Amino acid sequence: MPVLTAATSFKRLGIAMAVCIGVCIAVLAALPLLIPAEKVRNAVIAEIQAVTGLNTVIHGNVSVSLLPWGTVTFTNVRLEGDRSDPPAFAAERLTAGLRLYPLLFGRIEAADLSLVEPRIALTFDADGKSNWSGLVESLARGLKPGAKRTDRVMSFSEIRMTGGTLSVRDDTHDLHEELSGLELSLAWPSISNSFATIGRVNWRGEQIDASITLSDLFQALVGGRSGLKVRLNGAPFKVAFDGHLSYRPTLKIEGMLAADSASLRQTLVWAGQKPLPGSGFGRFTLKAQTNVSGTTVALSSVNVELDGNSAEGVLSLTNDTHFAVQGTLAAEDINFTPYISAIHLLRNTERDWSAVPIALDGLNGFDIDLRLSAARVSVGGAKVGRTAVAANLRNGRLNVTIGESQAFNGLLKGSVILAGSENGAEIKSQLHFVGVDLENCLGELFGIHRLEGNGTVNFAIDSSGDSILALAKKLNGTILVTARDGALTGVNVEQLLRRLERRPLSGGGEFRSGRTPFNTLNIDIKVAQGIATVQDVRMESTAVRLGLVGTASVPARDLDLKGTAGLVQTASATAPAFELPFIVQGQWDDPIMLPDPESLIRRSGAAAPLLNAVKDNKTRDAVRSVIEQLTRGGAPTASAGPAARAEPVPSTR
Repeated sequence: MPVLTAATSFKRLGIAMAVCIGVCIAVLAALPLLIPAEKVRNAVIAEIQAVTGLNTVIHGNVSVSLLPWGTVTFTNVRLEGDRSDPPAFAAERLTAGLRLYPLLFGRIEAADLSLVEPRIALTFDADGKSNWSGLVESLARGLKPGAKRTDRVMSFSEIRMTGGTLSVRDDTHDLHEELSGLELSLAWPSISNSFATIGRVNWRGEQIDASITLSDLFQALVGGRSGLKVRLNGAPFKVAFDGHLSYRPTLKIEGMLAADSASLRQTLVWAGQKPLPGSGFGRFTLKAQTNVSGTTVALSSVNVELDGNSAEGVLSLTNDTHFAVQGTLAAEDINFTPYISAIHLLRNTERDWSAVPIALDGLNGFDIDLRLSAARVSVGGAKVGRTAVAANLRNGRLNVTIGESQAFNGLLKGSVILAGSENGAEIKSQLHFVGVDLENCLGELFGIHRLEGNGTVNFAIDSSGDSILALAKKLNGTILVTARDGALTGVNVEQLLRRLERRPLSGGGEFRSGRTPFNTLNIDIKVAQGIATVQDVRMESTAVRLGLVGTASVPARDLDLKGTAGLVQTASATAPAFELPFIVQGQWDDPIMLPDPESLIRRSGAAAPLLNAVKDNKTRDAVRSVIEQLTRGGAPTASAGPAARAEPVPSTR
């Protein structure tokens, strides 16, 4: 008997369910008759218009389908405001899905919206008010706690966009951006107060995956504090932000920012910046506590890495009328080589200055005021110790001030100014090296590796031109070098003088090696239009003294100098001090040093007949050539004559 009762109960339940299903089917079948399509159309249009505050204009067809699922589809839709600007919104097709349960009771409520090829125009006036202000006000009223039903927002919980375009225009701040290929899904706050969007967009030719979340949309709309999460991921950059947002009384964003780029140079070009001069600016990462107030972005606890260089400190970014960067950074090691590796001073021959044009356009468009300190700094092959540098870039003019640097076992102070000009580039530099290793210092600066010891180097130069070669041709300035207790390498002046004192035309010696110690050295050079005039060079020691004057061509990199070398002490106290005039000619990196032939002949009694030959214009060049061959260690030719072959002459190179 209980079994029959249970079976009967299940049978009755099945009949009841069948009746309910039948009733639902009947109701659904009768919906097109009970709810006219025109009513559905007008209800959806009225809801869109009430929420956005914009006039809804349908230029195409409208189709309503209530079975099996309720949908309303509009074609060629526009939302227009009072302005004469392009419509705030236009779409090829807008489809609204209807909620079934309210529909059974005759209420029209949208469950979701699907937009095909929407075109959204966002414009701002001088007061910062946009053409979508009506939507913002409507959403704020509907999301306000305790809002009336008549103030509620749209009932749909999702908006999907396919193939959309977003145009942003702000003439006050000269902002014009267009994002295409919008593929977005917006989670609308129909149930909770949060808002989220996820999708991808084509921005300046690059596809960016985007995700934005507001924890409290109502507070965000009215300017209160709301949680904010942003994720942007694309080829130009990756950005992640977690923090809070508010805009009353002014815009304020605070939180943790992380950004990185495979090439900062390419990211800046993507953003509209002209390519930076030189090379470098590759891999870039940034992590910082961020505080945005108005148009100022303050970054604290900064950890930044660029081209393998890591630094910590604080930064400030502003974008009022001009983008500017200010800050202070500290690092352990900094390598500036990547930023000068593309600057070729010499051609492939390593003899001539490079004629490759200098481009400094990338220095325009932004300002920099940066203070940087490092324990160790590398520039090419030069390595210096603790360094403090201030870099200021304004209106395309870069001023680098070296407060103090432990360079070449001494100290370096000075400044370097680089700017664009009508001639291409303008450079000015004043550097003071105190107590430095002369071999390393002069070797890195001028390619001269023949001075040992510690000394002081001061130089002030300026020039302008469109290439390194042009800069060399117009170089102006002064160079002062003082040193004590050092040595001139590559020649033994004392040994050479003592040999030539005994036998003026003696040979067989090699003087391209060895060194000449000195007690004091003073060099005074003035440069005008690429010609360096050696006004005074004096080297003194307990054994020898040397003086030198002449000129050097900076563009041609050659020397034309003459001087006098003398012994301080002689073998005989009554004999006059031995002095020998000489000349220095040839390239900077391999000059030729030759004693004056006339002086050697005058001191040699056996070669006295050659003196008249040297004075004779007809024979002077031939005799001089023979003497030079002899002083270089070469064998005299038969045509030189017996007097020329009397004594071999050593090489003095």
